[in-house]
Amino acid sequence: MSANHSSPLTTYQRLATHLSTVIKGQRQAIRKLLAAFASGGHVLLEDLPGTGKTTLAKTLAQSLQLDFQRIQFTPDLLPSDILGVSIFDQRDHSFHFHKGPIFTEILLADEINRASPRTQSALLEAMGEKQISLDGVRYPLGNLFFVMATQNPVEFHGTYPLPEAQMDRFTMRFHLGYVSPTEEVAILSSHQAVTTDNVSTLPCATREEIEQLRTAVQTIRISEELKHYIVNLVSATRKYTGIQMGASPRASLALMKVAQALALFDEMEFVTPDHIQEIAIPVIAHRLKIDSQARFSGVTGESVVENILRQVAVPV
Repeated sequence: MSANHSSPLTTYQRLATHLSTVIKGQRQAIRKLLAAFASGGHVLLEDLPGTGKTTLAKTLAQSLQLDFQRIQFTPDLLPSDILGVSIFDQRDHSFHFHKGPIFTEILLADEINRASPRTQSALLEAMGEKQISLDGVRYPLGNLFFVMATQNPVEFHGTYPLPEAQMDRFTMRFHLGYVSPTEEVAILSSHQAVTTDNVSTLPCATREEIEQLRTAVQTIRISEELKHYIVNLVSATRKYTGIQMGASPRASLALMKVAQALALFDEMEFVTPDHIQEIAIPVIAHRLKIDSQARFSGVTGESVVENILRQVAVPV
């Protein structure tokens, strides 16, 4: 795949390098984030406070010259605080719709699991269909609409578990984790020398380049054998002992699209089994509903997908 100045591959490399200068020691997380974005999906970052989740989201938005809104989810947040509200105008005796922060291109849903399930569900239609419906009127969202949500671990005080339908709308869930001591020292040094805001506000990709990147992802070839492999992996979750609800066909589609993005990033014209295996856990694990007895025994979505990857035959 050629990599001239304006190629989609160059756009990815420029973005990845730029994000790495601000979010140090998180190359794999940046690769996953950009793969989800390039494939048209949404991302859920789950981790402890202070690991850089919000900084990563803000830096991505600032890098892309796209409209950005941040919603801080709290227990008293209402759906209308996200979607908007119709207000009666006394002058012309009619209702006028005032758009909420969801009308943007990159939406950071910060600490999404601190709001009630009713409020969380306000995002469902927007994430699934890039539109919202209010009072019988359909409002389309932008073609590049991208939700990046952060959540604290569910055992934290004041959190609500995300509904299964909401989890299924996220293409990937992954963790940042703590960086190495060496990288943490580098973070201290960079903050001493220059604030991250000064670095991260430099845009490095245009809207046209982002659209070209997404189009290029769709042109990456994937064989029929690998499509069957994806379906076999996902359908195995539906028959797995201890799983109340397996992954939906939406998981199969997400797995294919993200694998195509990774192949593009690796300068390949086709998807390999390695690309599918690399992101199977982040794409599938969060969609599984594990019954209470299995969960008590230590079964997790991640461990289920790991076992399935070992059991399902890989095409050669």
